[in-house]
Order: sequence, then structure tokens, then C-alpha cells
Amino acid sequence: MLQLGAIFLFLLFFFASPEIFVMRNLQIYRYVDTISRTGSIRKAADRLNITSSALNRRILSLEDELGFQIFERIGNGVRLNTAGELVVVMFRKQLAEAERLKSQLADLSGIRRGHVSIVCNQALLTYFLPNQIYKYQSEFPNVTFDIQVKDGEQAMDSLRDYSADLALVFEFSSMKTADLQSICTVRQPIQAIMATNHPLSTRKRLQLIDCQDYPLALPGNPQSLRDILELTASKTSTPLTPILTSDDFTFLRNYVGLGEAISFELPIGLPLDNSNFDLINIPLELSGDLSGLLHLAQLKDRTLQVAAARFADQLSQTFFSKFDTN
Repeated sequence: MLQLGAIFLFLLFFFASPEIFVMRNLQIYRYVDTISRTGSIRKAADRLNITSSALNRRILSLEDELGFQIFERIGNGVRLNTAGELVVVMFRKQLAEAERLKSQLADLSGIRRGHVSIVCNQALLTYFLPNQIYKYQSEFPNVTFDIQVKDGEQAMDSLRDYSADLALVFEFSSMKTADLQSICTVRQPIQAIMATNHPLSTRKRLQLIDCQDYPLALPGNPQSLRDILELTASKTSTPLTPILTSDDFTFLRNYVGLGEAISFELPIGLPLDNSNFDLINIPLELSGDLSGLLHLAQLKDRTLQVAAARFADQLSQTFFSKFDTN
């Protein structure tokens, strides 16, 4: 415990002074971040386009400077130890701040460059995010994006360790995590998805028990959408018995289009123009306490770089114009 306290004080001193934080330090930050993500000095060296021996020397030099080992050598790879976890979070924070500064400087010069990293529910990948990113890059073509599929606590952890700027996560209720901030919240009633010639396709609304008379193709666990369906089924004492489960919503859509199976999705996972959708989607009636919410979130008190802040603003405006927001 004393050792961890000492390394924290060292890091606090090392990064507290603007005179010490110079751009040349960013290289070793990226080295440590890349090794931690790949779990291998060799793989990280390939990605960073340097030799494994040179990268290993830089890490040993850093560990010598810190006075602490930050990586454990295991078999053919490495992993962060407890001290290393402290170091990598600090390094990622500094890399994020550097990107924000570069984005602001580019914006002043009119170049408008930047990078936006997003973690999101898989349902957003088919229609919503591709359209939103295309719209944004039509105005700012030099901004790049990185999209990771995570949900729930995994998505929240990506905000906490600076792996992502923004998160789009589907939950039961309002976000109550003290260290995270909900930028915008969208109500998402669940939709039943089926073939156009399905026996239920002419209904205006459905209850889950109506759907349980047919084969069910459901999203896998853990998925907040699946959790809501399971809780709804438990209230009618009729357990869900899917004939197929998958985390890929495109696969589920393609499957239900072939027969009488039914799946379920969020409105944000469907095209805004249903004329381009070859399935039928019908709202599912749920009790009020099971209504799901989609949160656009960021780490609390973190100042986003210009590109990420602008994209968050674009998403918020789209939510307000297209969906029921809280």
C-alpha cells in the first residue's frame, strides 16, 4: 500500500507542472497504452513500427525512472500490475488532453481535425451511427472515428480509463453513477420485429405474451433489452424459450425475415425511413417501470476535445428531433 501511495505521489508531481508536460512525453504514454491493450511487447512493437528490443528498453527505462515495475512478464506476454493500472490511467488521461489541445489548435487554424472514440450498444451499428458519422464527416472530413461494441459496465469502464470519449448505452433507468455524466437521454420502447407476411404483422401494438406463441430469436445475455424481456415474461409466469440467440442484430433480422420467428429491437436500431426496411416492426407494450433509456454519456468533469464535443452535440440534436427525450 505504501508503494502504491508513493507511485501516486510521483505521478501527481510528474504531471502537475505544465512545464514538465511536453509533447515529447506522449511517445512513452502511447507505448505503455499500446502494450496494455495488446498484452504483448512484440505485438505492440509491430503496431508502433519499432523493434521489440527497442520498445522493451524504453519500458525498462520508464520502470527504472518510476522506481516501480508496471508490467508483469507472463509467458509470451505481459500484463499491467496494480502500479501499472495507476500509470496507464494517468497516461491515457494525458493522451486525451493532448488530443483535445491538438483539436483546439487545429480548429483555430481552420483544419478541423480530431478523433472521436465511441463505445456503444451493438444495435446502433447498422443504421444510426453510420448515418451520424457520415453526416458529421461530410462537414469535417479530417475527423476520424473509432467504434467499440460494449454495453453496461464495460462501456462505463471505457469512459473511466479514457479508452472512449463517448458512450451510448441502453439501461433500465436514469444514470446514477457519480463519476459519469449523461449528456442526453432517449426513451426507447421495444419493437417486435417480424417478416412482412407474419400472422401478427397487421397488429398496431403487441404484448410479449402474444409473441410467445411463435418462435423467438432473441439477443443474447448480457443485454439490457433481453433483461427487460425476461422481467416482462416473469410477470406473466411465462418464461422465454428462444429457439435462437445472437448478439448480432443483423443476423437476427435476416433470420426472422425467413419465417414466423419474432425478434426485438430498439427504435434507434431501425432505419428512420421504414420504406427502406424489409421487415415489420410493431411497438411492444411494457409496464412503465420497464421502459428502457438510451444514454449518451461521458466521464464527468472531463472536457472533451472539439471533435468529440461537436459530435455529441450533433447526436443530442438528432435525439431531440427524432426521439422522445427525458
